[in-house]
Amino acid sequence: MSETLKERLQQAVKDAMKAREKERLGVIRLIMAAIKQREVDERIELDDTQILAVLEKMVKQRRESISQFELAGRDELAAKEAAEITIISEFQPEPLSDAEVDAAIEQALQSTGASAMKDMGKVMGVLQGQLKGRADMSLVSAKIKARLS
Repeated sequence: MSETLKERLQQAVKDAMKAREKERLGVIRLIMAAIKQREVDERIELDDTQILAVLEKMVKQRRESISQFELAGRDELAAKEAAEITIISEFQPEPLSDAEVDAAIEQALQSTGASAMKDMGKVMGVLQGQLKGRADMSLVSAKIKARLS
């Protein structure tokens, strides 16, 4: 049986403690806390897909923070957030290339028979499951809009 994402994170906490990697340990503990918070709030045990959604949300929050810090001229804080994104990204699946995303969009357009903007929801519904966690869904959405308009 392959190791779950949660088990990988727990092992990473132990490894970071042994290696005395304070920053890495802090970020992984933040991830674990976010997962635990969601489990407690929803009274469920998160599976890998749900954990990936938590990781994606954390990365998105940090990207927004980076843009705010850069606007405010706080480059040291922006660099700290970027370092956190790097650590969080280690636990996410390999992102898809632009060509792979375009191919998935093309396939979804053909399978749904989408031809106008009103079909956007159908196409996004198909792609959501395939690309979640492996591609920036806002960019995917923009590409679909460009194709359908």
